[in-house]
Amino acid sequence: MNLLKNFHAEAIIFDKDGTLIDFDAMWGGWTLQLAERVETSAKINMREALCECYGYDRARRKILPDGKLTCTPMWRLRELLAETARSLGCSNAEAESLVEQAWFVPDPVTLAKPLTDIRALFGNIHQRGIQIAIATTDDRGATQAMLQAFGVTDLVASMVCADDGIPAKPAPDMVTALPKFSSTEPSKVIVIGDTVADLQMARSAGAGLVIGVLSGVGSLANLTPLADFLMDTVDTLQDSFVTRKHVEPLSPDTAESLAGLNPDPAYG
Repeated sequence: MNLLKNFHAEAIIFDKDGTLIDFDAMWGGWTLQLAERVETSAKINMREALCECYGYDRARRKILPDGKLTCTPMWRLRELLAETARSLGCSNAEAESLVEQAWFVPDPVTLAKPLTDIRALFGNIHQRGIQIAIATTDDRGATQAMLQAFGVTDLVASMVCADDGIPAKPAPDMVTALPKFSSTEPSKVIVIGDTVADLQMARSAGAGLVIGVLSGVGSLANLTPLADFLMDTVDTLQDSFVTRKHVEPLSPDTAESLAGLNPDPAYG
């Protein structure tokens, strides 16, 4: 944590899923619900095939680190659903019909389980004069809804999302394209994320400090080579940005006048 204390950041870019909110709670249950909707419509065994395609371990209820769910935009996940249906014997027309009937996006509010008090963390960072941004492979509408639900919209200076039309992680564009940071040198930016793609993006963009969190799909083994340091969750950051109140020392006169006074009158 000494690196963080000694780093004079002008901006912090947070990943969303797995960093600020629980990745598995958001995307694991959604994958199973999506498969169930297809099975109800088509009477085909979609669950096992879709979990394998998306990279969700049903037995452990965990998103796999190298799975599609970690860094694939929603439009591509929709395409993959159709491809999975075709792999199970559906025609092109049948697959497209199934997707049309079954597809839905996860609720960005009810499924969002925060990994820290996001309002408190962002508030403390904001008080330090440090800009905050979000870089996510989720869509803009869902991201805005989550930020609004947690009451931090006013604290986020900018965000880049999967449907913004720029190259996604691990390309550096989600860092370099953030409009509010166009005048900020990457060397003054901290990037915090839970996946290999997050950290590769940060390195490619020349971020000054790259922090990996172990609260999402990344592991100690695959994040260590890319991170300046690791932490369990962003909750660890809370104390790092708390603004401490400065207490003036007592003047000699005041100290002398208090000398010898018993602070508890019950024992006078």
